[in-house]
Amino acid sequence: MMKKVLPVLILMACALHLQASYILLPMDPEGQKDHLKAYGITYWVLNNEVEAWWLLNYRGGSFAFPYSRVFEKECLTRGVSYEVLADGQFNAILDEIADPEVNMEAMKLEKAPKIAVYTPDQNARGEKIQPWDDAVTMVLTYAEIPYETVYDTEVIGDELVKYDWLHLHHEDFTGQYGRFYRNYHNQPWYRENQRKMEELAATLGFAKVSQLKLSVVKKIKEYVVGGGFMFAMCSATDTYDIALAAEGVDICAEMYDGDPVDPNAQEKLDYSKTFAFEDFQLERNPLEYEYSNIDHFRGRDAMVKSDQDYFTLFDFSAKWDPVPTMLTQNHTRTVKGFMGQTTAFRNPVIKSNVLILGETKPAREARYIHSEYGQGFFTFYGGHDPEDYRHYVQDPETDLSLHPNSPGYRLILNNILFPAAKKKKRKT
Repeated sequence: MMKKVLPVLILMACALHLQASYILLPMDPEGQKDHLKAYGITYWVLNNEVEAWWLLNYRGGSFAFPYSRVFEKECLTRGVSYEVLADGQFNAILDEIADPEVNMEAMKLEKAPKIAVYTPDQNARGEKIQPWDDAVTMVLTYAEIPYETVYDTEVIGDELVKYDWLHLHHEDFTGQYGRFYRNYHNQPWYRENQRKMEELAATLGFAKVSQLKLSVVKKIKEYVVGGGFMFAMCSATDTYDIALAAEGVDICAEMYDGDPVDPNAQEKLDYSKTFAFEDFQLERNPLEYEYSNIDHFRGRDAMVKSDQDYFTLFDFSAKWDPVPTMLTQNHTRTVKGFMGQTTAFRNPVIKSNVLILGETKPAREARYIHSEYGQGFFTFYGGHDPEDYRHYVQDPETDLSLHPNSPGYRLILNNILFPAAKKKKRKT
């Protein structure tokens, strides 16, 4: 009797697997135990040359892809919640999303983007020159999404064409070494960083670090114009635009580049060259830990208390505005704020063509902005670490295994997957 039953059970199991045509990674608060690693699974599927779906506004922006035992095992291995769906169940979800009355959309993800992180090298002892961590590299590592690093030599050498997506580390593109002079100029790491940057600038044919950084931002601008996607956080946002606006103008004090600031620097700024900001005022005190009034810092503490510091994500039409909808996918519309050298962008200095994705309305500031530029795109995200409200130099890195459902980190990963939703010609 047992011999007769066993083949029947095997056939039934095979039939069930044939019906299990899709894996759904739910991204709502209740359905997903590790939102961050779910992005890594989706990237891994794409990297295995299998297309996936991004179900915008469906259960927190869920992902789906064809069923495979290998994919299911990987979900189990990485601790990502998943549901196995039959063909009919998945088609019913697509029908629900297609209803013109609901604010949802199904986006096909076609190819894993090749990712580069612009970040400084380590010194000869293998130590980090800059004693602070980077949210993007931390979340890429935690989500198990591969990336490569580039810095000034590679950018000047036109190597950005190899990549679809570029993240700018917390760089000071004005050549003022983060304006850390007052508090840290006697620290060994600060002196070593300045020495190495001056040496690198000379090696690449530049008299000053500020001139090297200007050439770097112009190369990155060419990359974006040609179809690249650039993402920046913290001081890499405002210093990028300040460097572009100050082309040909000395805005560095003597302790940074050996000679005085141009006394007419403010009047010589050209805002037409910038990505996101205009009409901003430079911070003239070279010892002040700020570059300009792009960052909302003066008086902010009186307006936004730390325990009430949240920003709100805008709701966009998924069918008519799929790009900002992708970038704001989350399991909550309210995200805990976090500080950085550049925390938030004052609304009056944001260009009218730039889309505000997230804002702290009472403070009249934007935290998360995006726009097209040429054939490409850029996103600026204020703050340093979404799970460390005040992150100081030499503070320990955030352990993301303690924050697997972080809404603030999800916004970073939205940007990483966004290029996969659009076919692009390889930039040559």
